[in-house]
Amino acid sequence: MVHHSGSIQSFKQQKGMNISKSEIAKETSLKPSRRSLPCLAQSYAYSKSLSQSTSLFQSIESESQDPTSVTSISADKAEQVNIEEERKDSVLKCSFTDLSDFCLALGKDKDYTDESEHANYDRSRLIKDFVPKNNSESKPRLPKNDMNYIASSGLLFKDGKKRIDYILVYRKSNIQYDKRNTFEKNLRAEGLMLEKEPAVANPDIMFIKIHIPWDTLCKYAERLNIRMPFRKKSYYTDRRSKSMGRVQKYFRRIKKWMSQNPMVLDKSAFPDLEESDCYTGPFSRARIHHFIINNKDTFFSNATRSRIVYHMLQHTKYENGISKVGICKLINNGSYIAAFPPHEGAYKSNQPIKTHGPQNNRHLLYERWARWGMWYKHQPLDLIRLYFGEKIGLYFAWLGWYTGMLIPAAIVGLCVFFYGILTMNASQVSQEICKATEVFMCPLCDKNCSLQRLNESCIYAKVTYLFDNGGTVFFAIFMAIWATVFLEFWKRRRSTLTYTWDLIEWEEEEETLRPQFEAKYYKMERVNPISGKPEPHQPSSDKVTRLLVSISGIFFMISLVITAVFAVVVYRLVVMEQFASFKWNFIKQHWQFATSAAAVCINFVIIMALNVAYEKIAYLLTNLEYPRTESEWENSFALKMFLFQFVNLNSSIFYIAFFLGRFVGHPGKYNKLFNRWRLEECHPSGCLIDLCLQMGVIMFLKQIWNNFMELGYPLIQNWWSRHKIKRGIQDASIPQWENDWNLQPMNIHGLMDEYLEMVLQFGFTTIFVAAFPLAPLLALLNNIIEIRLDAYKFVTQWRRPLPARATDIGIWYGILEGIGILAVITNAFVIAITSDYIPRFVYEYKYGPCANHFEYGESCLTGYVNNSLSFFDLSELGIGKSGYCRYRDYRGPPWSSKPYEFTLQYWHILAARLAFIIVFEHLVFGIKSFIAYLIPDVPKNLYDRIRREKYLVQEMMYEAELEHLQQQRRKSGHPVHHEWP
Repeated sequence: MVHHSGSIQSFKQQKGMNISKSEIAKETSLKPSRRSLPCLAQSYAYSKSLSQSTSLFQSIESESQDPTSVTSISADKAEQVNIEEERKDSVLKCSFTDLSDFCLALGKDKDYTDESEHANYDRSRLIKDFVPKNNSESKPRLPKNDMNYIASSGLLFKDGKKRIDYILVYRKSNIQYDKRNTFEKNLRAEGLMLEKEPAVANPDIMFIKIHIPWDTLCKYAERLNIRMPFRKKSYYTDRRSKSMGRVQKYFRRIKKWMSQNPMVLDKSAFPDLEESDCYTGPFSRARIHHFIINNKDTFFSNATRSRIVYHMLQHTKYENGISKVGICKLINNGSYIAAFPPHEGAYKSNQPIKTHGPQNNRHLLYERWARWGMWYKHQPLDLIRLYFGEKIGLYFAWLGWYTGMLIPAAIVGLCVFFYGILTMNASQVSQEICKATEVFMCPLCDKNCSLQRLNESCIYAKVTYLFDNGGTVFFAIFMAIWATVFLEFWKRRRSTLTYTWDLIEWEEEEETLRPQFEAKYYKMERVNPISGKPEPHQPSSDKVTRLLVSISGIFFMISLVITAVFAVVVYRLVVMEQFASFKWNFIKQHWQFATSAAAVCINFVIIMALNVAYEKIAYLLTNLEYPRTESEWENSFALKMFLFQFVNLNSSIFYIAFFLGRFVGHPGKYNKLFNRWRLEECHPSGCLIDLCLQMGVIMFLKQIWNNFMELGYPLIQNWWSRHKIKRGIQDASIPQWENDWNLQPMNIHGLMDEYLEMVLQFGFTTIFVAAFPLAPLLALLNNIIEIRLDAYKFVTQWRRPLPARATDIGIWYGILEGIGILAVITNAFVIAITSDYIPRFVYEYKYGPCANHFEYGESCLTGYVNNSLSFFDLSELGIGKSGYCRYRDYRGPPWSSKPYEFTLQYWHILAARLAFIIVFEHLVFGIKSFIAYLIPDVPKNLYDRIRREKYLVQEMMYEAELEHLQQQRRKSGHPVHHEWP
């Protein structure tokens, strides 16, 4: 046994490993060999030899086998493992030469034993966590892949053996049967099995059930580099494990006396997702003996089987010709009307889940995730990923993280708002406006507007103070830092998820080419620098030309948006006079508010109308570019849709924030649009109230509209589909695939609409948050509903989407970073230009009573309102009145040497505005960069674990191949070596 010392030394080098408690698994170890760590076996019975296990993979179809039950391997039970039990077991595990030595090792040390006399390492550092639970309190194992359940749900072929992996739907009355026949013939030639069955409710509908056999699965899994589990993970504690263990036990005792977190899900209701606790490697038929195969029917998950079948559907021809390929084109030309993977069964049960357990993963997701009563619970992300795939799992993980991070932002924003309420009556500015009964404001329009007392704006002044007070600057800085912290910690959260879900080694280069790209550029090939294989190539000149056309289309649509905003501005100027002379006295008194409210509603209608056109234009422009892969297509389409909708939603807000009331001139010399309509001025209390109104109405109405379109519209459509089914047919008599057919398909753009809605909301929450501190609170309330709404929609109202893989949220992260940078700039300009913070600040320290001295109890803003209003001689208006009226500006009075010219105070304020913008931006960007530097993208312990696992995977692959070679030599009668011959 001396030759095993190298393995022990490699084990000793890997001691400093920190791990999370939830990922630890107690494992028994087999006899180590020369190079690697001990082969860590799962808690199942082991196969006697590889020859018995590998014979499992020779046939195309196998009978259904129940998963091997979990048994505890101990010293007194190890000797009871006989040859007959091993033959019945279909589990392919790490198999070693001398099973008797393994049993002896287990007898000496149940945790870890090495018979080498040089094994002087600390065995206590191998974590002991896995304890088989055979009592009534054990976690129920969900029959998610159990063939008995699949049969009871009707998810099998008529022979009761072959499971349904995909569904195609077409109409018998469709005349394109030649394309279908050719397509189905080619699918069979590729190795798929097809079975047709007519619909129960509609005789014109025909379903094609698709099953992918074992050999075809293995072939395409190898071709697509799908990673499969081949060994249980091992974890080791660091030197502090013993002391930390005592501390953790102490805290556990204290925690038992404390109430449990009500937001945490009851983990006993969820299945053990064992695939997340194994090392994985690219599947290879030549090395099939490396992988853990309990049952051929359950080795590949439902999501993996669906992805492989979809890949085959996308790359199968239906006519002669390079471009006549793919199920998408067949759906577009009407040969088929739908293609989808089936749900795993009904999402409701007549029996309670607490007593009878879940029927399937869909039922469990509905009860523990999609129901509205679970709104305060954490999301079961591992189960979401298992059922819907990593791409959808990452979306819900990001949405949950974003919603959780909104809680501190909403609390701080609410505190700033309440601070405004508490100090509103004590505000010196509001008091002066409310007491200014003898101050008359100049008419705000030419024909129908009269002089207005300043105290009539008392209410507007108080409301403005709620959003424009001393906490505004602090909140703007806080939100800029919050956006950085949110994005940086999301990167850490994403890295943890990609590790847990085994996406670390999954690269974008593994994506297959889009069939449309292959059909377009099949004559132009070049060698892929990564794979080394020839593939279609898009010439640079063609790519640049198409990009220029696409960019031209984008600028055209953006200019269309700006034109629409300009039309709304003209509308405001036209109706301003009409509302000022309205017969209804309430409208006549508040004509500015009525003008703004009507303009906001009209602008919202225009936004919704233009969104319909944007989607079609963006779809055409993206297809014109011929992206290489699906990820490139989605990123290009998402960027166009974001640019269109961002400009569409925010252009009117930018107008109100930075242009409204800025270029109106002064009484007697107003600037007019087309020399006809006088430009609109801000309210006497300031422009911020208009900005708050615009943001609040658009944000509120858009969230209501989105929620209706996401849930209300599918509910109505699904109800109508069920209503059209014959009354004599009950839902229970309809097979699962037909029930799925009656559901609504997922949007063809996938998660783009979901991400777009949340990213636009993120923009509302951060870009103009200085003007609307309640935006994070509204976003939080909406997202709490949004999570369950999306969950309910995915589980109950939509057909099951294709479980796609992804390592991140794609281009959306870059867009979020761009919004975070833009938010700093816009908030600086809102505080400096839109609000009255800088004019008050300059008056307080330069022109007010505290400029030269400060006395306790004296308000430094006394006289600010009078100082901020300029004088104008009414006799110059020609309306038959004399005296003076006031207007918001810093201009000289009529009796000065330079009447109506900008005063020195105006230039002081302008300089202060520019200085504030520069200081604010540099300060916030510096803080953001420093925080981003302090927060690493990958946690240190996770980084060490990833590096260690890469090392262990190499060692284990070497060890498994060596053991396989030893088996072959033993069978042929050659001597067995413990190293490569």
